[in-house]
Amino acid sequence: MPVNLEGLSDNARKTAIDELNARLADGLALALAIKQAHWNVKGRNFIAIHELFDTVRANLDVHLDEFAERVQQLDGTARGTAEVVAEASGLAPYPTDLTAAEDHLREICSRMRAHGAKLRKGIEAVGEAGDEDSADILTGASRTADKDLWFMESHLEAA
Repeated sequence: MPVNLEGLSDNARKTAIDELNARLADGLALALAIKQAHWNVKGRNFIAIHELFDTVRANLDVHLDEFAERVQQLDGTARGTAEVVAEASGLAPYPTDLTAAEDHLREICSRMRAHGAKLRKGIEAVGEAGDEDSADILTGASRTADKDLWFMESHLEAA
């Protein structure tokens, strides 16, 4: 039985479902990239960066659950299988031959910036469609992504 959320148009629902699923795909791809970096990082400050990757991944996972649960509230289907993520994610594939901490940090930061930019576009799209609650969920994820990006970039030497 569909959830009856008063005040949401069909367009608002569809826009939010599509945007949340797109951000879910990107977020899951980012989560796997972070885990790849976590498993393979070596070098100066190893333990700090290894643990930072775990923290960033855990922060991301909280928001991914919120995206998927909101899709369900809107009577959609959360799409988060490996096959869907591989096809739907707009993030660049993560290289599997890296070991140096700074290389992993640069690669994760690059994907985190792209993820943050897409979250901000999603906030605008969903808000304009009339689903402020979904926009708020995306805003929370954006805020966390920005903070985690700052923490990771702080480990890189200034250019």
